[in-house]
Amino acid sequence: MKIAASAYNFDWFDDFDAYRAKVTRWVEAAADCDLLVFPEYGAMELASLGGKEIASDLEASLHEVARHEASRDALHAELAARHGIHILAASGPQFSGERPVNRAVLFGPDGRLGHQDKQIMTRFERENWHVEGAPGLRVFNTPVGKLGILICYDSEFPLLARQLAEAGVEIILTPSCTDTVAGFNRVRIGAMARALESQCIVVHSPTVGDCDWNPAIDENRGRAAIYAPSDGIWPETGILAEGEMDRPGWVKARVDLDKVRESREDGRVLPFAHWPESQASLVI
Repeated sequence: MKIAASAYNFDWFDDFDAYRAKVTRWVEAAADCDLLVFPEYGAMELASLGGKEIASDLEASLHEVARHEASRDALHAELAARHGIHILAASGPQFSGERPVNRAVLFGPDGRLGHQDKQIMTRFERENWHVEGAPGLRVFNTPVGKLGILICYDSEFPLLARQLAEAGVEIILTPSCTDTVAGFNRVRIGAMARALESQCIVVHSPTVGDCDWNPAIDENRGRAAIYAPSDGIWPETGILAEGEMDRPGWVKARVDLDKVRESREDGRVLPFAHWPESQASLVI
């Protein structure tokens, strides 16, 4: 199979058709792949549809983006069906209660496959934006493999990935949105570590570039990449593909999922199998 990870930049839109045109262009540019991954909070560019006053307001922008959820879902379902591919759409706010969650939705050729909400919120999400976590990990059984999703900060917590790996997940999708190089590196290092310890593929898709009209997404740093365990079966660096820092576009790699099974069963090291040994009792 072939995977595409996006480094996605924000644009201002005067109407939904302009957003449709942009997402369509992006998908067409990676339609030679089987699985496309968009970043965390990439949907926030839809706040521009509310005008400058709404787009510049933290709270109002959440509601404006959520207002377009059905249209956004329909667009991604249409594109996945048209090209016969799987797409993890850029995440965004979803209101089912008083406060929103940060939700990423997965689409396949036959339509919407389900969603994953972010589990653990950053300080900005908790203290400034008041976006809430929604505990509960999902496993997506698809023709392109068993998929799991760890949104940005979630990738920094090993036990979340371990639950997915123990459930048979072969590919972990990690959309992210970070405003500093340090933040990007935290997610990057977390993603590489999750690939190493779970002996699986991790796909990292960040936002990039500046966006001066919304304070939540005003600065974005990162590079798209696709990681594997450096266990003697995959590249020594653990990097299958990696883009340039802060440059928008797709990064693509071919992946043989038989090698994930081979890693877990016969890698030079076996961290996936030896994980229970790491739970030893503390001796003082």
